[in-house]
Amino acid sequence: MLKKSIIALSTVLVSFFSAPSFSADETIVKIGHVAAMSGAIAHLGKDNDNGAKLAIEELNAKGTTINGKKVTFVLMSEDDAGDPKQGTSIAQKLVDAKVNGVVGHLNSGTSIPASKIYHAAGIPQIAPSVTSMGYNAQGYKSAFRDVANDGQLGAELGHYATNVLHAKTVAVIDDRTAYGQGIADQFVKGLKSQSKSNGGDAVKMTQRQFTKASATDFNSILTTIKATKPDIIFFGGMDATAGPMLRQMKALGIKTKFMGGDGICTEQLSALAGNALGEDQVICAVAGGVTDKEKKGYDGYLRAYKKRFGTGIQVYSPYVYDAVMTLADAMQQAKSSDPAVYLPFLQKIHHKGVTGDIAFDDKGNLKNGYLSLYTYKAGGRALMSVVKLK
Repeated sequence: MLKKSIIALSTVLVSFFSAPSFSADETIVKIGHVAAMSGAIAHLGKDNDNGAKLAIEELNAKGTTINGKKVTFVLMSEDDAGDPKQGTSIAQKLVDAKVNGVVGHLNSGTSIPASKIYHAAGIPQIAPSVTSMGYNAQGYKSAFRDVANDGQLGAELGHYATNVLHAKTVAVIDDRTAYGQGIADQFVKGLKSQSKSNGGDAVKMTQRQFTKASATDFNSILTTIKATKPDIIFFGGMDATAGPMLRQMKALGIKTKFMGGDGICTEQLSALAGNALGEDQVICAVAGGVTDKEKKGYDGYLRAYKKRFGTGIQVYSPYVYDAVMTLADAMQQAKSSDPAVYLPFLQKIHHKGVTGDIAFDDKGNLKNGYLSLYTYKAGGRALMSVVKLK
């Protein structure tokens, strides 16, 4: 019994002495970051979290002040595992912890219900990888995003399918998540819009199939689709599902073009698909991008990320970094980290980020943003073009 007591006391002492210490007159600013850091897309969640860490470390290293007083930023990282129920539970946890702002969540399906909780508490939220139209359709004045939305991605992918690939038939699959179904719906809408504007016949959809984000067997769906001989298969979902799907497409002898949104457009897709990733077979869009004007700052971020974490980025960590920095910029302009005080400044912000100029419209969407079109060559992701959004 005495031995157990000594061990318990030692644990407490170690915890006490290893915990960060703050001076009595020091102002602490808490930034919450939430992403799926476990499960099938943990590689994306950890990448996002690294972007938040890098921003927090830089803010503290340069001695950031608010209203002339030095502040210390503290990152509260949380894992919602991509689960909406866990996401809302964590949102309430961050509200109870009195965070000054939130960056995240990673998924549309978790961000949409969580945003209601942050809005009710008056806490500003910037979602750096959420593209669902439903996120900003709620009308919350505290909800922002610094990337494009599915409507913009769908329109551009529809344009590419129609005017570049000259597709006549497509098959569409989605994973029934808020993100997957949303991007698939917007792609179909984009196809119809392009066909109408070109004055030609609408692209024919041969199949609309559904799967689950956790599924691993797609043979039945793909066999049905193969019989219709589509020019393109569009998948609304994440890379963890797209990789095995591409493997099974190869096994079934399906060589058609494979398109998708930012969920599949990752560096990890190469490993997930293996030798099933054909040259120029996959075409995808990321809801962001930089032009030559912003390239210097973006490349500087990539170097800092590689130096700090020993690896390259997946997709959205630069936008997470910018989201944290944008919150800090709004606080500095407002001379306060109080959410109620700095929120109006955030709504009117013009922040120079590593991903470009960040400003929001009256719905919290990014103004004057870009998206990037990618393919895969020699087993790696290759940029095709950066498109300015209208």
